[in-house]
Amino acid sequence: MSALVILTICVLLLIAYLFDLSASKTKIPSVVLLLILGWGVRQITQFSGISLPDLTPILPGLGTIGLVLIVLEGSLELELKKSKIAIVRKSFTGALLSMMVLAFAIAFILFKFKGYPFEQSLINAIPFSVISSAIAIPSVRSSAESIRESVVYESSLSDILGVLFFNFMTINAVIDLSAFGNFGLQILVMFVISLATTVALSLFLSKVEHHIRFIPIILVILLVYEISHELKLPSLIFIMIFGLFLGNLDKLSRYKWAQYFRPDVLDKEINKFKEFVFEISFLVRALFFMLFGYLIKTSDIFDLHSLTWAIIIVSLIFLIRAIQLKISSQPLRPLLFIAPRGLITILLVLSIPASQQIPLINYSLMIQVVVLTSIIMMVGLMFSSVKKQ
Repeated sequence: MSALVILTICVLLLIAYLFDLSASKTKIPSVVLLLILGWGVRQITQFSGISLPDLTPILPGLGTIGLVLIVLEGSLELELKKSKIAIVRKSFTGALLSMMVLAFAIAFILFKFKGYPFEQSLINAIPFSVISSAIAIPSVRSSAESIRESVVYESSLSDILGVLFFNFMTINAVIDLSAFGNFGLQILVMFVISLATTVALSLFLSKVEHHIRFIPIILVILLVYEISHELKLPSLIFIMIFGLFLGNLDKLSRYKWAQYFRPDVLDKEINKFKEFVFEISFLVRALFFMLFGYLIKTSDIFDLHSLTWAIIIVSLIFLIRAIQLKISSQPLRPLLFIAPRGLITILLVLSIPASQQIPLINYSLMIQVVVLTSIIMMVGLMFSSVKKQ
């Protein structure tokens, strides 16, 4: 039995690799194929009468590791240059405003037409207002550099801002000046922890000559993230600061203090570390979406009651995105279509406190929004590619 499990996992991961390899040519997001693959495995196991344990508890843990690695992967690719200030400002403003407007719009509809309390509606709406960098970034690898940069910045910032907004709403029972003050203090504390940990890990990477260096760094990153998360601190800030520092060390080497990090040695190690993070990130992302696809029931996909609400939410997503792109003078094609919901949406929906959960925001609705936005992105990228040719 153990041999069969190992063979199955190896074959599935190799298929996932082929999906990732062909995504730039077919324009089909690998996440759509991974979901279908996971769902197909479920049908085969049910038809064959193979009994498997409940794998649902694994999903949040795998998703958390995936989120950390994906944000780290995105931040390692971000460049801090004067020439990038405009795109960073546009991406930050776009990610923040579109997220806030969309979350409040969905919350208002839930409040007005379903009668749920507005604060509770807002907490349930936030997961659907965040662009998934886990899906968006891999989908634009073959796009023009300007498009790729815009998507990397916007989706990475959207993940971080979305988690911050969600944590702020779930932690604070009352939203007042005191709540904002505490939140600002939490960000400051997390910033100090991030700088100290980043310096320590960077020194470790540049000084230690042991042949195993990257695994301890990943473990420390996960440890700091999880402890900060348990203490209700905005832990994704640490991942972003660490990735930005390593990814832009070459621009800091002109400062005297940077010599302590042995920039010439550290630069080579950073390139190796990036490759390591990209490969581990692919592995975790593939396992997460295959597992999520496996847990999908056919009845969840075709639940007509939630499908109506999924279409409303998806329509709002692309309407607000079109307005945002128009205001910021960014090209509608293909950026309009690159607004997928995915890993971060799933994690946040699963993290909604039991006392704040709304029956309407269920597993079926979450699956339908993820699938619909991914399909629209797929069709949009194909259409844009044909027009370009």
